[in-house]
Amino acid sequence: MSPTTPQHRSDRAYAQELDASDPLAHFRGRFHIPKMPDGRDHLYFCGNSLGLQPKSVRAFVEQELSDWERLGVEGHIHARNPWLPYHEFLTEAMAHVVGAQPNEVVTMNSLTVNLHLLLVSFYRPTAQRHKIIIEADAFPSDRYAVISQIQYHGFDPATSLIELRSKSGHPVIPTAEILEVIAREGDSVALVMLGGVNYYSGQAFEMAKITAAGHAAGAKVGFDLAHGAGNLRLQLHDWGPDFACWCGYKYLNSGPGGLSGIFVHERHATDYSIPRFAGWWGHNKANRFKMPPYFEPLPGAEGWQLSNPPILALAALRASLEIFEEAGMEALRRKSEQLTGYLEWLLHSKNNNDNIRIITPSDPAQRGCQLSLQTLSNGRAIFDRLTAAGVIADWREPDVIRIAPVPLYNRFVDAWDFVEVLTQV
Repeated sequence: MSPTTPQHRSDRAYAQELDASDPLAHFRGRFHIPKMPDGRDHLYFCGNSLGLQPKSVRAFVEQELSDWERLGVEGHIHARNPWLPYHEFLTEAMAHVVGAQPNEVVTMNSLTVNLHLLLVSFYRPTAQRHKIIIEADAFPSDRYAVISQIQYHGFDPATSLIELRSKSGHPVIPTAEILEVIAREGDSVALVMLGGVNYYSGQAFEMAKITAAGHAAGAKVGFDLAHGAGNLRLQLHDWGPDFACWCGYKYLNSGPGGLSGIFVHERHATDYSIPRFAGWWGHNKANRFKMPPYFEPLPGAEGWQLSNPPILALAALRASLEIFEEAGMEALRRKSEQLTGYLEWLLHSKNNNDNIRIITPSDPAQRGCQLSLQTLSNGRAIFDRLTAAGVIADWREPDVIRIAPVPLYNRFVDAWDFVEVLTQV
């Protein structure tokens, strides 16, 4: 694989120049950077696993703790940020992150819980049309979820689960091959359900093309955007998948185990014939507290809610989303492409070790900010030495070190320093 941006220089002063001209550089100061014992910042490249804590989170959470202390249950109405509609305070910002209309998104639950709730609605297998298409190395939770749904409906995963693999054996699956499988399986496919960005390879799937192909085959289409939300410039409304879900604790910095979000396209907003598992927070707000015995779903994504939302967890995510609103996904994506491209160039130009290869696509349109470094031998030992040298990255079995230069808080000089450490170890 050849370098994609040969105009770069290889000296550290050049990285410092890039940081000095970066219009988003000041956002790093809005986050807590983990420290080494000697007080230096860790080289943190693990935002694709857990995003760093915004410094504003403490004040956001403490405001709700204070109102709980002062008001008790009255905080639902009289808190500074009333708890009753609190989840609505996040809706517009979350819609901007994923390219949706406000009525198409809601923040609730955790990722796999939401995935199951959406599969209840959008995986409706029949004797003729019962197959689900996923990528072969999908995140295990996605695989477990779809297999359990197939079995729940009385079908056999051996015949109802189609796992996409590239013909070449490379972890990246060409879009043409994905479309070929969808067309070939045709009217036997009930659902196409891929990760927007594959967690292992870092490949960003061409979601617009895949959605169009799935719908042309008569299937529903959904995406797990755990590694896409807050990373890619998403356009879910325009691309038109039936549903999507994502977690908040990776690129969205909501804290460990933080809340998830869902997208349901507005064409389904008032189709109340769609089956769903119901809960009272998805009921019509106008008479929710009259406690009627029948379920009257809210229009749009809010109608998939079950329980009243956890305010402290929402407060943490709200703090982060305010930063996203200020920075803007377009600007973040622009820096992401520059920063990831620079890191890729450095890896090619400064690290001549044949033991490591980048398996993430070199085309910026087919990746987010993650680069997956496949080690051909001694991978775990290399990763452990990186850790000992102050690098916080992510190891994925059997052989990949995942590096994510997050544009909100990673610097160009971080990329340079990482490659220096990698070369040494």
